[in-house]
Amino acid sequence: MSDKVIALRTKPASKTKRRRSKPVSADVLQVLRERIARHDIAPGAKLREHELAAEFGVPRARIREVFGTLEGRGLIERVPNRGAIVSRLDLTQAFNLYDARAVLEGLCVRQATLNAPPETWQEFVDLFGAPMDGYVQASDFDSFLACYERFRSRFIRCARNPVAAQMLDSIYEKTHVVIRRIVILPGRAAIGLADHRATVAAMRAGDALEAERLKRANMESAKEYLRRFEKYVL
Repeated sequence: MSDKVIALRTKPASKTKRRRSKPVSADVLQVLRERIARHDIAPGAKLREHELAAEFGVPRARIREVFGTLEGRGLIERVPNRGAIVSRLDLTQAFNLYDARAVLEGLCVRQATLNAPPETWQEFVDLFGAPMDGYVQASDFDSFLACYERFRSRFIRCARNPVAAQMLDSIYEKTHVVIRRIVILPGRAAIGLADHRATVAAMRAGDALEAERLKRANMESAKEYLRRFEKYVL
């Protein structure tokens, strides 16, 4: 038998696997959505194709595709000879979005209460107790909003209403900046927490109609705070 050692050739990584290591359009879209929602990219700021293409390591054609989706969601405007500009939110539009959220989130809270066992909401009864009190007292608004978003995600999922969920997804990202500004206003976090506690208590008790009423009242309260402090928020 020959002593010659035959090296086995390993297969190169497939093109499919190599492509997966690069950001796809959905990844780039999600990052830009979050940056705009958090105000990391301010209203009126210009988005430059070549800079984003270089940052994400993708062709400019992919960035243009993402811009088309962002424009469709109302997050940017593409202006001739200026390019892509992050949209500004005016007061009338903000009020309209809060009115829409009141109806849609109220609907989802009612449907979630009907669909899920009452004990589903005990987690949030507990969370909106001492933990959230601590966040309010410490002015830890990032943690406060993260906990609320956890509750919001849960009741939207439990509502099992994909139409409402899709509409809320588009609305919420447009108002996220306003939400972050409202929560730091004097007394707003404490009022919002009281609203959330009442809503969760109604859900825990299985009272779907009362939960919906309270959720709508919470949105109306937020809108009134926006009206009162509009010059500091928008």
